[in-house]
Amino acid sequence: MSENFEQISQKKGFMKHNGGLMFRNISQNEFEFKSTINENHLNAAGITHGGYISALIDAGAGTSAHRATDNAPCVTISLDIKFIGASKAGDELIGFVKILKKTNTLVFLYCDIKCNDKIIASASGVWKILKIKPSELGPGG
Repeated sequence: MSENFEQISQKKGFMKHNGGLMFRNISQNEFEFKSTINENHLNAAGITHGGYISALIDAGAGTSAHRATDNAPCVTISLDIKFIGASKAGDELIGFVKILKKTNTLVFLYCDIKCNDKIIASASGVWKILKIKPSELGPGG
């Protein structure tokens, strides 16, 4: 288990542009990630935009799938998100990911997003394990 979070948004891209993503391994099948909500993450109602929460879950859960498969490249096949609470600027969102099952080609997982110790979103998803080397990925990979 890693006690400390590490910044994983090192390359240019959406997550780095939007504040980055902190990540840590808890166990072989459990992971955490976090991000602080900025003004540019808010919708017209003054709460965190669902699109940003979706992107946060996709990035954090995708990184979890990647780490759970010995750093194999993984891409999202499906992501089902339920929004059940709100957050605002300055709040820290913490995601918890549990890998439910791994096959030779797929990763099935569950993710909760908490704000102030309350679940504000939950998700389940499936990631495809790519059979290519990271060096063969394009500029965003």
